[in-house]
Amino acid sequence: MKLLLASTVLFAIASSLSAAELRAGVAKIEITDREAGPVNDPLFAKALVMQEDRTIAVLITMDVVSVGEIGRIGNGFLAAVRAQLEKELGIPSASIVITTSHCHGIPRADTAQLVVQAVKQAQQSMVPVKVGAGVGFEDKISENRRLKMKDGSEVDMRRAYSLPRDEDVAALGPIDPQIGLLRMDRADGKPLAVLYNFACHPIMNPPSKGNSADYPGYASKVIEETLGDGAIAFFVQGCGGDINPVRYKDVSRQPDAEPLGNKLGLSAMRGVRQIETKAAGTLKISNEVIEVPRGADLERRMTALQVQQTKLLQSLKPTNINFKTFLPLLLQQKLSPQFPSFSAQGYLHDKSVGKDDLAKLDADNRVSVEAYLQNLSVMENLTRLNTNLALLKKHLAQNQAAAKPTLEVEVVGLRIGDFKLVTFPGELTVQVGLNIKKAVNDPHAFVAGYTNGYIYYTATAEQRNNTGYAQEDCDALVAPEWQAIFETKALQVLKALGK
Repeated sequence: MKLLLASTVLFAIASSLSAAELRAGVAKIEITDREAGPVNDPLFAKALVMQEDRTIAVLITMDVVSVGEIGRIGNGFLAAVRAQLEKELGIPSASIVITTSHCHGIPRADTAQLVVQAVKQAQQSMVPVKVGAGVGFEDKISENRRLKMKDGSEVDMRRAYSLPRDEDVAALGPIDPQIGLLRMDRADGKPLAVLYNFACHPIMNPPSKGNSADYPGYASKVIEETLGDGAIAFFVQGCGGDINPVRYKDVSRQPDAEPLGNKLGLSAMRGVRQIETKAAGTLKISNEVIEVPRGADLERRMTALQVQQTKLLQSLKPTNINFKTFLPLLLQQKLSPQFPSFSAQGYLHDKSVGKDDLAKLDADNRVSVEAYLQNLSVMENLTRLNTNLALLKKHLAQNQAAAKPTLEVEVVGLRIGDFKLVTFPGELTVQVGLNIKKAVNDPHAFVAGYTNGYIYYTATAEQRNNTGYAQEDCDALVAPEWQAIFETKALQVLKALGK
């Protein structure tokens, strides 16, 4: 597919880089809707305003699920905030980057005005800064939620349905343990900001189930309290589309985001402490609108899924038992495989009088229990397929109602000193980020999703064609070809930032 460049805005340094002074200001403002129910910890919108010579860039991070489509933030939010900032502060729309952590907290209805207020406060507090880039490492808080099955398909781990049988699982997908880091100090050496990029869904929640910024909120708190001096931590979500908090499906204890956030915050700080900042910073920002193809195969995938549903329904077996009778029979058979229905003396008595009644009863019961177990497995598979069929139907309707067969999406490139970031509005799966980092071969180049809009999941082409049906390949508007288009553009953007 031909890549269409709808608009390109590149703000570069016009004079010598060493002669320009990088200035920055930060601010944060609470956006928690405290009337929506219990609150566990606050949600924030944070603003980082940077300027070097004629180049200006604004990074806004928000503890919300997305910029548009789902959650409280409406589809017009990005345009409204940009328009107001351009009108009141003269900041070009293309210089404004809004990214979300993808936590499921509920923000206030007037969040747009609060964001504008935060940007104004940040701009008013700008001071000369020194910057440095680095990396951290954390591999104990995340896991890939896609399970590679022995039949070649993949399924995912969600609270909406059951895990597959352990004996059917062959392997697990990768994670990205890297923490991308930017450290920004005031001229006197006191910390001003830390930007940290990490890939993992913020869906662990607190035990109270109250409104929460999830693990990024706790991680940012650790960083800010450790640094002191009013420094602000900015979390930028990575390619976490298929990455869950570790032990996300654990039912032996309450889900709790706090220990995960504490670990991430401490790991980030280990990396931050290794960074030396310098005054000679480079600020660049680019904003391009590219087109990616909408999925034209959703009806075909729905048909294939419905065929699987029919086969599963036809595989249901008649059985003489219900759950009330199934469970004790199963326990009896597991506790005493040889004598499940009675004590050993009963079986020996039967044999001594020429009978085999208990053995025949056991044989019948084992058939019933096995049939019931198979029916349970069918039920679990149907639940998974039903959920993903509903997602495919939803996005088929969206694509059919669209004016053209492509989606326009923003790809932003941002460079602050040696730190480089390329963004995308989709829920990028981890392999996309790993591919880009490997190809660009720059230790300080990172990738962010959930930025300047939201277009649902953007899985790899291989995942997108998965026959097992997972959320990442069904909750999607795009065709498999989107991946090559974005990865190519991302490399171009990151390489241009390095020049």
